[in-house]
Amino acid sequence: MTLQELFDLIGNSPNYVIFYFSLLPFAALLGSVLDGDRGHTSPWKYIYSVIIYLVSIPGLFALTLNVYLFLFEKRSVMDMDLILQVLPIVSMILTLLVIRNNMEMRLIPGFDKLSGLLMLITAVLGLMWIVDRTRLIAFIQLRFEFVILIFVALLLMMRFGFKRAFGA
Repeated sequence: MTLQELFDLIGNSPNYVIFYFSLLPFAALLGSVLDGDRGHTSPWKYIYSVIIYLVSIPGLFALTLNVYLFLFEKRSVMDMDLILQVLPIVSMILTLLVIRNNMEMRLIPGFDKLSGLLMLITAVLGLMWIVDRTRLIAFIQLRFEFVILIFVALLLMMRFGFKRAFGA
């Protein structure tokens, strides 16, 4: 099964996807009402952590897919699938806003890992876009192993630069 076949299968019956991405902001809102300003305590911060992971992983995937489709595939915005490409991102933003209003995100276990993952995905997409636009491989004709080594070295340099610049 390809990714397009999976998207077609989900597109034929979108009720589960709509329910899932509607339930997560509602669960965060319900948690913020029930926790009584104790969101930073032990059981609630783990509940919020689970909710954040359940919404952020598909949301980051949808965001990455959208960037890929618009930068590399040059697809039109008019061809976007609202349920699979927009709803996860909107649900992620709403859920994170609700949880952020209730407690500090730095107290969420593993939230720094999600931030690092987003930074890594952004760096990889940026490097891929630069290589795609400059046609670097076509001009210098390096062996593939050297291109991978250069790519990894650039990623490490970017990570070092982000750590130095933002202290993350």
